[in-house]
Amino acid sequence: MSDAMTLADFDAAAFLSEYWQKKPLLIRNPWRGWANPVEPDELAGLACEEGVESRLIVRKGDGWAVEHGPLKTARFGKLGKAPWTLLVQAVDAHAPDVAALIEPFRFIPDWRIDDVMVSYATDGGGVGPHYDQYDVFLIQGLGRRRWRIGRHCDADTPLRAHDDLRLLDAFEAVDEWVLEPGDMLYVPPGVAHDGIAVGDDCMTYSVGFRAPSRAELVEGWCADVAERLSEDDRYADPDLTAQAHPGEIGAAALAQLQAMVMEAMAEPVAFARWFGEWSTTRKYAELDYSPDEAVEDDAVRALLAEGAALLRNPASRFAFVREEAGGLRLFADGVVFDCVGDAAAFAERLCAGDIETTAAWAAPSDALVGLVAALVNRGSVGFEDEAQ
Repeated sequence: MSDAMTLADFDAAAFLSEYWQKKPLLIRNPWRGWANPVEPDELAGLACEEGVESRLIVRKGDGWAVEHGPLKTARFGKLGKAPWTLLVQAVDAHAPDVAALIEPFRFIPDWRIDDVMVSYATDGGGVGPHYDQYDVFLIQGLGRRRWRIGRHCDADTPLRAHDDLRLLDAFEAVDEWVLEPGDMLYVPPGVAHDGIAVGDDCMTYSVGFRAPSRAELVEGWCADVAERLSEDDRYADPDLTAQAHPGEIGAAALAQLQAMVMEAMAEPVAFARWFGEWSTTRKYAELDYSPDEAVEDDAVRALLAEGAALLRNPASRFAFVREEAGGLRLFADGVVFDCVGDAAAFAERLCAGDIETTAAWAAPSDALVGLVAALVNRGSVGFEDEAQ
């Protein structure tokens, strides 16, 4: 990332203490030198591609009509004068300059970062008043957008009847700002907001964060636990005695049944493994670096010896958990790798986003070579020439 696209005089610790998940914050052009990362025509081109998640939202009177991509190129020439907005998800996976917008926010753990959604709007365009269930940084790229901030919402807040958009039935602004290129607005989860383009060629970059619900965690973890349990592990009551009423589920039985469930769930090491796999599962599997033919360890060793650089697949997700006994578990696109020694050091650098060369890994171990080969074959990383 260029020095221009870094945050200047931004106190991350103060932000986390005073604003993160607490209250909105407007930051006027905090960049060392703002430059819009992607052009409107490029964004429209992405919206026309298969495998790219996009939506076209057209304002019609007091309502909004939604079309899901991929869109036809000719569609943009038929939109007329009604205000409209184009939304494209995960543009960071397609455009390196957009991916660079994530780097300044990595004081927040990577597993919390979702993607960068990019919107383009004509004068008056927007998606209507709404609230999100996650944190978001809204960065103005081109043009101007008026943001109105409302009060905190929750599941009891009334919504309009709409098949595709979660729009607030009533919205009252408590703050209002017009953002210019480079300006940034942080909005915590649950806070109502409404952005309307002021003039044409309005582009906004939304750096969104993931916040798994309790229901998602319980459902996913329970399914993982259940898969690993034996059918022979069953309720037993060898000390059963006669009870007064045959229809009663006794307190002792309930306590034993609940204990069976809780004991199976209370596995911190297994939970860490499951969560690492679950949280790094690739959101868009279509963006694949996998080679046409699997590479062998000897070929990987030779490429490393030549100083070939490794690149992360921009759609891939990486994380690691340290082990008490030393080493770490690397999670890459939902797969776990146990790493020690130089393989563990490589895993840490990979998660940090470094490009790896043999200058850093003289005489790599068999374990490291095997790890790199596995990651290449899974499409999580690729050697620079092959990944282009």
